[in-house]
Amino acid sequence: MPQTKLEARKALGTTGLQVSPLCLGGNVFGWTADEATSFAVLDAFADNGGNFIDTADVYSSWVPGNRGGESETLIGKWMKSRGARERVVIATKVGSQTELGKGLGREHIQRSVEASLRRLQVDVIDLYYAHYEDLSTPVEETMAAFDALVRTGKVRALGTSNHSPRRLTESLEVSRRNNLARYAVLQPHYNLVARKDFESSLRSICEREGLVVAPYFALASGFLTGKYRKDQPPPKSARAEGVLKQYGNARGWAVIDALDAVTRRHPGANFAQVALAWLAAQPTIVAPIASATSASQTQELLGAFTLQLTEEDLRALDVASSREA
Repeated sequence: MPQTKLEARKALGTTGLQVSPLCLGGNVFGWTADEATSFAVLDAFADNGGNFIDTADVYSSWVPGNRGGESETLIGKWMKSRGARERVVIATKVGSQTELGKGLGREHIQRSVEASLRRLQVDVIDLYYAHYEDLSTPVEETMAAFDALVRTGKVRALGTSNHSPRRLTESLEVSRRNNLARYAVLQPHYNLVARKDFESSLRSICEREGLVVAPYFALASGFLTGKYRKDQPPPKSARAEGVLKQYGNARGWAVIDALDAVTRRHPGANFAQVALAWLAAQPTIVAPIASATSASQTQELLGAFTLQLTEEDLRALDVASSREA
């Protein structure tokens, strides 16, 4: 496989941070990737120009025997062992259920950021996301708590994930009205087979308010990698049944057919690279998030950002992914 080294950096909106066009998802660290594998993936990413890494305090509490924070811990150990802190931009999240509680209340945010700083072994978190909206806590309390983290230097910039258009708009307005630090990055669920929620309203808010977007599930939990084909046995995976239930419909198979056609026009490219390249070409997108469980997978993902899709390619993918499910 030819080596792909990312040279370019993109401005992470108004944060002042410069990031690679791929954000490496850390949800697999401490789950399907053990320490040695996680380090190999992180090495391959950083050695080939990647610098944007995404995790969360809750990763990977769903694994039997885990407590949450395993991903942050592994990333922290890797950064320390490689002396890599100054070469990477670290994003993590608060709000999911952990041993410390959940939500976006002031006390929970304060406790959680300290725990994340310890696990990551850093003095400051580059990008701190509100993982889920918290309708039980006033927006004013949440944004004031986040503002205090920025003002005290524990967090450089703020982002939000899984927020409704209404809650996102309200949060931005509260920050503006009270002169508080504001969200600069949105992390939504968005990919070729999941377009409606983001494109129907969230994208216009981001365009109007100057937010940039780092979408998660960029490869639709593996559906867009070519492992799933109509009328063929699914891959042997614990999540295959759920993936097919969600995406194995008329639109999903039309997208697979379109990915197949586009990939054939680009010798050496694969489905995942084409799907990521399409996503990276969409308005407001700064860096799609994708995870890997091997150095070779990491290298493949990076190859998406040297792939030049034509207008014909983009149009074919747009048409297929706009079909009714």
